[in-house]
Amino acid sequence: MLTQVAEGVLVHRSELLRNNTVVVQGPSGALVVDAGIQGSEMACLANDLRELGLPVVAGFSTHPDWDHVLWHAELGDATRYGTARCAADLRDLRSDPGWKSQVAEGLPPEIAEDVPLDLFGLVTGLPTGTEVVPWDGPRVRIIEHPAHSPGHAALLVEESGVLVAGDMLSDVFVPMLDTFTDTHDPVEEYLTGLRLLEGVADDVDALVPGHGSAGGGADRVRARIELDRAYLRALREGRAPDDPRIDSPEPGWEWVSDIHEGQARSVARRNERDAASG
Repeated sequence: MLTQVAEGVLVHRSELLRNNTVVVQGPSGALVVDAGIQGSEMACLANDLRELGLPVVAGFSTHPDWDHVLWHAELGDATRYGTARCAADLRDLRSDPGWKSQVAEGLPPEIAEDVPLDLFGLVTGLPTGTEVVPWDGPRVRIIEHPAHSPGHAALLVEESGVLVAGDMLSDVFVPMLDTFTDTHDPVEEYLTGLRLLEGVADDVDALVPGHGSAGGGADRVRARIELDRAYLRALREGRAPDDPRIDSPEPGWEWVSDIHEGQARSVARRNERDAASG
């Protein structure tokens, strides 16, 4: 079901991971951002758009995580955009002959059979420095930053003041760090991303995170930024964060605590290495 969050901007939410798919209406059709995760849900989205008379004329993936780069044949063959780095990361993955098995191993088992992979990751990279999504609808500004994953981007639908935050500013997930390599500081990268989002907060009338509750404007953006900063500072200083998202009371969401504990160990090891190297 599509819910309007602002004039010309609709959201569909997947229940399993609280994923939000964003639909921006344009004169000739719709821009679909982060299409969803289950085939049945994406087919339902395609049907809803047909009933509204909105063909899909463009897509966008905010970053290369599996749950943001899926697509369904019923959504059509419009070009799906992402940042240059996002697209490069996906090309590298798909160049491995065993990529489908690799992706399938990371899927939640309860939905694995309903996740279509044939169109997975077919993202066209925009030239580095591209500032707006190339389509004929409302101006959608691209805010690329280094937080969470390679080539992550938030989108600001300027006319309606909607910030599509990707995997940032969630009320159900703590900040999820890119801890897979030792060549960068994931906490500092995340803080950089938060600063860039803070820079557009005054222009926001509605927030749509990649996971969690949509709605609220500039005040909600700033509140979630401060919550995320407090979490990151606690990790960096070796303290236990006072963050309500860590111990979710909702059955089945205990793994959020596992994410936090793994990140806390990773940051602590990095701090120890940095201290040892002087």
